[in-house]
Amino acid sequence: MLGSEKAMAKKDLKIAVIGGDGVGPHVTEQALRVLEAVAKMSSVGFVFEFFPFSADEYLRTKRTLTNQDLTRFRKEFDAILFGALGDPRIPDNIHAREILLGLRFELDLYVNFRPVKLLDSKLCPLKNKMENDIRFVIFRENTEGNYRHIGGVVRRETNDEVAIETSVDTYLGVERIVRAACQYAKDKGLRRVCMVDKSNVLRFGHDLWQRVWKKTEQEYVTLEFSHLYVDAAAMEMVRAPEQFDVIVTSNMFGDILSDLGAQLQGGMGMAASINYHPGKAALFEPVHGSAPNLVGKGVANPMASILTAALLLEFFGYQDEAKKVEAAVKAAIQRGVTTPDLGGKTSTEEVATFIVSQLEEISERI
Repeated sequence: MLGSEKAMAKKDLKIAVIGGDGVGPHVTEQALRVLEAVAKMSSVGFVFEFFPFSADEYLRTKRTLTNQDLTRFRKEFDAILFGALGDPRIPDNIHAREILLGLRFELDLYVNFRPVKLLDSKLCPLKNKMENDIRFVIFRENTEGNYRHIGGVVRRETNDEVAIETSVDTYLGVERIVRAACQYAKDKGLRRVCMVDKSNVLRFGHDLWQRVWKKTEQEYVTLEFSHLYVDAAAMEMVRAPEQFDVIVTSNMFGDILSDLGAQLQGGMGMAASINYHPGKAALFEPVHGSAPNLVGKGVANPMASILTAALLLEFFGYQDEAKKVEAAVKAAIQRGVTTPDLGGKTSTEEVATFIVSQLEEISERI
Protein backbone atom coordinates (compact mmCIF):
# COMPACT_ATOMS: atom_id res chain seq x y z
CA MET A 1 0.00 0.00 0.00
CA LEU A 2 1.19 3.53 -0.72
CA GLY A 3 1.29 5.49 2.52
CA SER A 4 -1.35 5.44 5.21
CA GLU A 5 -5.07 4.81 4.93
CA LYS A 6 -5.76 7.67 7.32
CA ALA A 7 -3.81 10.56 8.72
CA MET A 8 -1.38 9.80 11.49
CA ALA A 9 -2.05 11.27 14.94
CA LYS A 10 -1.66 15.01 14.96
CA LYS A 11 2.02 15.89 15.15
CA ASP A 12 4.60 17.69 13.12
CA LEU A 13 6.21 15.76 10.30
CA LYS A 14 9.95 16.24 10.32
CA ILE A 15 11.16 16.82 6.78
CA ALA A 16 14.77 16.98 5.57
CA VAL A 17 15.02 19.44 2.68
CA ILE A 18 17.68 19.06 -0.03
CA GLY A 19 17.29 21.75 -2.69
CA GLY A 20 20.37 20.65 -4.63
CA ASP A 21 21.53 22.31 -7.83
CA GLY A 22 20.26 24.58 -10.57
CA VAL A 23 16.56 25.38 -10.25
CA GLY A 24 16.18 22.73 -7.54
CA PRO A 25 16.34 25.13 -4.56
CA HIS A 26 13.93 27.60 -6.19
CA VAL A 27 11.20 25.10 -7.08
CA THR A 28 11.62 23.38 -3.70
CA GLU A 29 11.06 26.75 -2.03
CA GLN A 30 7.70 26.99 -3.82
CA ALA A 31 6.71 23.51 -2.64
CA LEU A 32 7.56 24.53 0.92
CA ARG A 33 5.33 27.59 0.57
CA VAL A 34 2.47 25.30 -0.40
CA LEU A 35 3.11 22.93 2.51
CA GLU A 36 3.23 25.88 4.91
CA ALA A 37 -0.09 27.10 3.52
CA VAL A 38 -1.58 23.64 4.04
CA ALA A 39 -0.33 23.60 7.62
CA LYS A 40 -2.17 26.84 8.38
CA MET A 41 -5.52 25.43 7.25
CA SER A 42 -5.33 21.83 8.50
CA SER A 43 -4.12 19.56 11.28
CA VAL A 44 -0.83 18.69 9.62
CA GLY A 45 2.33 20.48 10.71
CA PHE A 46 5.91 20.43 9.51
CA VAL A 47 9.39 20.91 10.88
CA PHE A 48 11.91 21.52 8.10
CA GLU A 49 15.66 21.04 8.35
CA PHE A 50 17.79 22.09 5.39
CA PHE A 51 20.81 20.17 4.14
CA PRO A 52 23.43 21.80 1.87
CA PHE A 53 24.08 18.82 -0.44
CA SER A 54 24.82 20.37 -3.84
CA ALA A 55 27.52 20.97 -6.41
CA ASP A 56 28.58 24.10 -4.53
CA GLU A 57 29.05 22.09 -1.34
CA TYR A 58 30.91 19.35 -3.18
CA LEU A 59 33.26 21.77 -4.93
CA ARG A 60 33.95 23.51 -1.65
CA THR A 61 34.40 20.51 0.63
CA LYS A 62 34.28 17.34 -1.56
CA ARG A 63 31.51 16.25 0.80
CA THR A 64 28.46 14.25 -0.23
CA LEU A 65 26.56 11.82 2.00
CA THR A 66 28.22 10.50 5.12
CA ASN A 67 27.25 7.58 7.34
CA GLN A 68 26.27 10.12 9.98
CA ASP A 69 23.86 11.79 7.54
CA LEU A 70 22.29 8.46 6.64
CA THR A 71 21.89 7.55 10.30
CA ARG A 72 20.08 10.83 10.91
CA PHE A 73 17.77 10.28 7.94
CA ARG A 74 16.94 6.80 9.21
CA LYS A 75 16.29 7.78 12.82
CA GLU A 76 15.16 11.40 12.90
CA PHE A 77 13.12 12.19 9.79
CA ASP A 78 9.75 11.19 8.42
CA ALA A 79 10.65 12.19 4.86
CA ILE A 80 13.12 13.91 2.58
CA LEU A 81 11.95 16.60 0.14
CA PHE A 82 14.36 16.76 -2.77
CA GLY A 83 14.98 19.31 -5.51
CA ALA A 84 17.36 18.31 -8.31
CA LEU A 85 21.04 17.54 -8.80
CA GLY A 86 23.39 18.11 -11.71
CA ASP A 87 25.93 20.80 -12.50
CA PRO A 88 28.17 21.32 -15.56
CA ARG A 89 31.08 22.20 -13.28
CA ILE A 90 31.16 18.52 -12.26
CA PRO A 91 31.10 16.73 -15.65
CA ASP A 92 30.82 13.21 -14.22
CA ASN A 93 28.16 14.35 -11.70
CA ILE A 94 29.73 12.21 -9.01
CA HIS A 95 28.04 14.27 -6.32
CA ALA A 96 24.62 13.60 -7.86
CA ARG A 97 25.24 9.86 -7.99
CA GLU A 98 26.59 9.67 -4.47
CA ILE A 99 23.76 11.75 -3.00
CA LEU A 100 20.64 10.66 -4.89
CA LEU A 101 21.58 7.05 -5.59
CA GLY A 102 23.20 6.90 -2.18
CA LEU A 103 19.90 7.81 -0.55
CA ARG A 104 18.00 5.29 -2.66
CA PHE A 105 20.44 2.45 -2.07
CA GLU A 106 21.53 3.05 1.52
CA LEU A 107 17.98 3.69 2.76
CA ASP A 108 16.84 0.74 0.61
CA LEU A 109 14.07 2.78 -1.03
CA TYR A 110 13.14 0.00 -3.41
CA VAL A 111 9.94 1.54 -4.79
CA ASN A 112 10.13 4.42 -7.23
CA PHE A 113 6.47 5.42 -7.54
CA ARG A 114 5.70 7.68 -10.50
CA PRO A 115 2.11 8.71 -11.16
CA VAL A 116 1.15 9.68 -14.70
CA LYS A 117 -1.94 11.86 -14.41
CA LEU A 118 -3.18 14.35 -16.98
CA LEU A 119 -4.70 17.36 -15.20
CA ASP A 120 -5.84 19.16 -18.34
CA SER A 121 -6.30 17.73 -21.83
CA LYS A 122 -4.62 20.74 -23.45
CA LEU A 123 -1.29 19.63 -21.97
CA CYS A 124 -1.30 16.25 -23.70
CA PRO A 125 0.59 15.96 -27.02
CA LEU A 126 -1.66 13.09 -28.14
CA LYS A 127 -4.76 13.74 -30.22
CA ASN A 128 -8.19 13.42 -28.61
CA LYS A 129 -6.97 12.25 -25.22
CA MET A 130 -8.87 13.47 -22.19
CA GLU A 131 -7.98 13.56 -18.51
CA ASN A 132 -9.47 10.15 -17.76
CA ASP A 133 -7.48 8.56 -20.60
CA ILE A 134 -4.14 9.18 -18.91
CA ARG A 135 -4.31 8.11 -15.29
CA PHE A 136 -1.89 5.36 -14.35
CA VAL A 137 1.12 4.75 -12.13
CA ILE A 138 4.52 3.21 -12.73
CA PHE A 139 6.27 1.12 -10.10
CA ARG A 140 9.96 1.25 -10.98
CA GLU A 141 12.36 -1.07 -9.17
CA ASN A 142 14.74 1.37 -7.53
CA THR A 143 17.80 -0.40 -6.11
CA GLU A 144 19.00 -2.94 -8.69
CA GLY A 145 19.47 -3.30 -12.44
CA ASN A 146 22.12 -1.32 -14.28
CA TYR A 147 22.20 1.32 -11.56
CA ARG A 148 24.44 -0.73 -9.27
CA HIS A 149 27.48 0.41 -11.30
CA ILE A 150 29.01 -3.05 -11.60
CA GLY A 151 31.33 -3.43 -14.56
CA GLY A 152 34.49 -1.99 -15.96
CA VAL A 153 36.60 -0.96 -18.94
CA VAL A 154 39.78 -2.50 -20.33
CA ARG A 155 42.09 -1.02 -22.98
CA ARG A 156 40.42 2.35 -22.48
CA GLU A 157 40.62 4.82 -25.39
CA THR A 158 42.12 2.29 -27.76
CA ASN A 159 40.58 0.53 -30.74
CA ASP A 160 40.41 -2.61 -28.60
CA GLU A 161 38.46 -1.01 -25.74
CA VAL A 162 35.87 -3.21 -24.04
CA ALA A 163 33.23 -1.79 -21.68
CA ILE A 164 31.08 -4.08 -19.56
CA GLU A 165 28.00 -2.94 -17.65
CA THR A 166 26.33 -5.59 -15.48
CA SER A 167 22.66 -5.57 -14.54
CA VAL A 168 21.73 -7.11 -11.20
CA ASP A 169 18.32 -8.68 -10.51
CA THR A 170 17.64 -10.58 -7.31
CA TYR A 171 14.61 -12.62 -6.32
CA LEU A 172 14.11 -10.37 -3.28
CA GLY A 173 14.31 -7.19 -5.36
CA VAL A 174 11.98 -8.37 -8.11
CA GLU A 175 9.46 -10.02 -5.80
CA ARG A 176 9.02 -7.04 -3.50
CA ILE A 177 8.50 -4.48 -6.29
CA VAL A 178 6.02 -6.75 -8.09
CA ARG A 179 4.16 -7.35 -4.85
CA ALA A 180 4.13 -3.62 -4.05
CA ALA A 181 2.55 -2.86 -7.43
CA CYS A 182 -0.08 -5.57 -7.07
CA GLN A 183 -0.94 -4.62 -3.52
CA TYR A 184 -1.31 -0.98 -4.55
CA ALA A 185 -3.72 -1.97 -7.32
CA LYS A 186 -5.73 -4.10 -4.92
CA ASP A 187 -5.87 -1.43 -2.22
CA LYS A 188 -6.88 1.31 -4.66
CA GLY A 189 -9.56 -0.78 -6.37
CA LEU A 190 -7.67 -0.84 -9.67
CA ARG A 191 -7.98 -3.77 -12.02
CA ARG A 192 -5.07 -3.98 -14.43
CA VAL A 193 -1.39 -4.56 -13.68
CA CYS A 194 1.11 -4.82 -16.54
CA MET A 195 4.64 -6.12 -16.08
CA VAL A 196 7.17 -4.76 -18.57
CA ASP A 197 10.45 -6.48 -19.35
CA LYS A 198 12.65 -7.61 -22.26
CA SER A 199 12.76 -11.31 -21.44
CA ASN A 200 13.04 -12.30 -25.10
CA VAL A 201 16.56 -10.79 -25.10
CA LEU A 202 17.61 -10.48 -21.45
CA ARG A 203 17.34 -14.21 -20.91
CA PHE A 204 18.63 -14.50 -17.36
CA GLY A 205 17.60 -11.45 -15.37
CA HIS A 206 14.24 -11.06 -17.02
CA ASP A 207 13.50 -14.75 -16.89
CA LEU A 208 13.57 -14.16 -13.15
CA TRP A 209 11.02 -11.34 -13.61
CA GLN A 210 8.81 -13.73 -15.61
CA ARG A 211 8.88 -16.44 -12.98
CA VAL A 212 8.13 -14.03 -10.14
CA TRP A 213 5.33 -12.50 -12.20
CA LYS A 214 3.65 -15.82 -12.86
CA LYS A 215 3.91 -16.83 -9.21
CA THR A 216 2.45 -13.53 -8.01
CA GLU A 217 -0.44 -13.81 -10.47
CA GLN A 218 -1.63 -16.89 -8.58
CA GLU A 219 -1.87 -14.85 -5.36
CA TYR A 220 -3.76 -11.81 -6.72
CA VAL A 221 -6.58 -13.59 -8.50
CA THR A 222 -8.85 -10.51 -8.59
CA LEU A 223 -6.39 -8.54 -10.71
CA GLU A 224 -6.00 -8.64 -14.48
CA PHE A 225 -2.36 -9.44 -15.22
CA SER A 226 -0.69 -8.62 -18.53
CA HIS A 227 2.84 -8.49 -19.93
CA LEU A 228 4.55 -6.36 -22.57
CA TYR A 229 8.09 -6.13 -23.85
CA VAL A 230 9.43 -2.67 -23.17
CA ASP A 231 9.44 -1.53 -26.81
CA ALA A 232 5.82 -2.60 -27.20
CA ALA A 233 4.95 -0.91 -23.90
CA ALA A 234 6.38 2.39 -25.14
CA MET A 235 4.31 2.14 -28.31
CA GLU A 236 1.16 1.27 -26.36
CA MET A 237 1.64 4.19 -23.98
CA VAL A 238 1.45 6.47 -27.02
CA ARG A 239 -1.24 4.57 -28.90
CA ALA A 240 -3.67 3.81 -26.08
CA PRO A 241 -2.53 5.01 -22.64
CA GLU A 242 -6.04 4.48 -21.30
CA GLN A 243 -5.40 0.72 -21.17
CA PHE A 244 -3.03 1.06 -18.20
CA ASP A 245 -3.75 1.25 -14.47
CA VAL A 246 -0.46 0.04 -12.96
CA ILE A 247 2.84 -0.71 -14.71
CA VAL A 248 5.67 -2.48 -12.88
CA THR A 249 9.13 -2.77 -14.38
CA SER A 250 12.88 -2.74 -13.84
CA ASN A 251 15.03 0.20 -12.85
CA MET A 252 16.26 1.19 -16.32
CA PHE A 253 12.98 0.59 -18.13
CA GLY A 254 11.06 2.39 -15.40
CA ASP A 255 13.33 5.40 -15.77
CA ILE A 256 12.66 5.57 -19.50
CA LEU A 257 8.93 4.79 -19.48
CA SER A 258 8.20 7.24 -16.67
CA ASP A 259 9.81 10.05 -18.66
CA LEU A 260 7.61 9.11 -21.60
CA GLY A 261 4.68 9.17 -19.21
CA ALA A 262 5.72 12.62 -18.03
CA GLN A 263 5.39 13.94 -21.57
CA LEU A 264 1.87 12.53 -21.81
CA GLN A 265 0.82 14.68 -18.85
CA GLY A 266 2.47 17.90 -20.00
CA GLY A 267 6.20 17.48 -19.64
CA MET A 268 8.84 16.99 -16.98
CA GLY A 269 7.64 20.10 -15.19
CA MET A 270 4.48 18.18 -14.21
CA ALA A 271 6.08 14.93 -13.04
CA ALA A 272 6.28 13.99 -9.37
CA SER A 273 7.64 10.86 -7.68
CA ILE A 274 8.24 9.05 -4.41
CA ASN A 275 11.13 6.76 -3.50
CA TYR A 276 10.02 4.65 -0.55
CA HIS A 277 10.28 1.55 1.56
CA PRO A 278 7.43 1.06 4.05
CA GLY A 279 8.59 2.01 7.52
CA LYS A 280 11.56 4.06 6.34
CA ALA A 281 11.98 7.77 5.57
CA ALA A 282 10.59 8.32 2.07
CA LEU A 283 12.28 10.52 -0.53
CA PHE A 284 9.95 12.84 -2.45
CA GLU A 285 11.41 14.10 -5.71
CA PRO A 286 10.19 15.94 -8.81
CA VAL A 287 11.36 14.02 -11.86
CA HIS A 288 12.86 16.94 -13.78
CA GLY A 289 16.54 17.81 -13.72
CA SER A 290 18.44 20.81 -12.42
CA ALA A 291 18.12 22.86 -15.67
CA PRO A 292 21.19 25.06 -15.06
CA ASN A 293 20.32 27.11 -18.17
CA LEU A 294 17.18 28.37 -16.39
CA VAL A 295 18.82 29.49 -13.16
CA GLY A 296 17.99 33.08 -12.23
CA LYS A 297 15.40 33.52 -14.97
CA GLY A 298 12.35 32.75 -12.86
CA VAL A 299 10.80 30.52 -15.51
CA ALA A 300 11.25 27.02 -14.04
CA ASN A 301 7.95 25.20 -13.62
CA PRO A 302 7.31 24.61 -9.88
CA MET A 303 4.31 22.34 -10.44
CA ALA A 304 6.25 19.07 -10.34
CA SER A 305 7.71 20.04 -6.99
CA ILE A 306 4.31 21.19 -5.71
CA LEU A 307 2.65 17.97 -6.92
CA THR A 308 5.45 16.08 -5.16
CA ALA A 309 4.43 17.91 -1.99
CA ALA A 310 0.88 16.70 -2.64
CA LEU A 311 2.21 13.14 -2.84
CA LEU A 312 3.91 13.68 0.50
CA LEU A 313 0.58 14.69 2.03
CA GLU A 314 -1.17 11.69 0.50
CA PHE A 315 1.58 9.32 1.62
CA PHE A 316 1.12 10.33 5.25
CA GLY A 317 -2.63 9.98 5.08
CA TYR A 318 -3.69 13.58 4.45
CA GLN A 319 -5.82 12.71 1.44
CA ASP A 320 -8.09 15.76 1.53
CA GLU A 321 -5.17 18.17 1.74
CA ALA A 322 -3.42 16.41 -1.15
CA LYS A 323 -6.57 16.69 -3.29
CA LYS A 324 -6.79 20.41 -2.53
CA VAL A 325 -3.20 20.98 -3.66
CA GLU A 326 -3.86 19.09 -6.89
CA ALA A 327 -7.07 21.07 -7.44
CA ALA A 328 -5.16 24.32 -6.96
CA VAL A 329 -2.55 23.25 -9.51
CA LYS A 330 -5.31 22.30 -11.93
CA ALA A 331 -6.93 25.71 -11.47
CA ALA A 332 -3.63 27.40 -12.35
CA ILE A 333 -3.40 25.37 -15.57
CA GLN A 334 -7.00 26.06 -16.54
CA ARG A 335 -6.56 29.81 -16.03
CA GLY A 336 -3.25 29.93 -17.89
CA VAL A 337 -1.20 30.82 -14.82
CA THR A 338 1.77 28.78 -16.00
CA THR A 339 5.43 29.07 -16.83
CA PRO A 340 6.65 29.17 -20.47
CA ASP A 341 7.08 25.39 -20.78
CA LEU A 342 3.28 25.11 -20.54
CA GLY A 343 2.66 28.07 -22.83
CA GLY A 344 2.27 30.73 -20.14
CA LYS A 345 4.15 33.86 -19.17
CA THR A 346 4.00 33.60 -15.38
CA SER A 347 7.11 33.38 -13.23
CA THR A 348 8.00 30.48 -10.97
CA GLU A 349 7.16 32.41 -7.83
CA GLU A 350 3.95 33.88 -9.24
CA VAL A 351 2.67 30.41 -10.15
CA ALA A 352 3.22 29.28 -6.57
CA THR A 353 1.55 32.43 -5.22
CA PHE A 354 -1.53 31.73 -7.33
CA ILE A 355 -1.64 28.10 -6.20
CA VAL A 356 -1.44 29.17 -2.55
CA SER A 357 -4.29 31.64 -3.11
CA GLN A 358 -6.36 28.91 -4.74
CA LEU A 359 -5.70 26.64 -1.77
CA GLU A 360 -7.07 29.30 0.54
CA GLU A 361 -10.17 29.76 -1.65
CA ILE A 362 -10.79 26.02 -1.86
CA SER A 363 -10.48 25.65 1.92
CA GLU A 364 -12.90 28.52 2.52
CA ARG A 365 -15.50 26.96 0.21
CA ILE A 366 -15.41 23.60 1.95
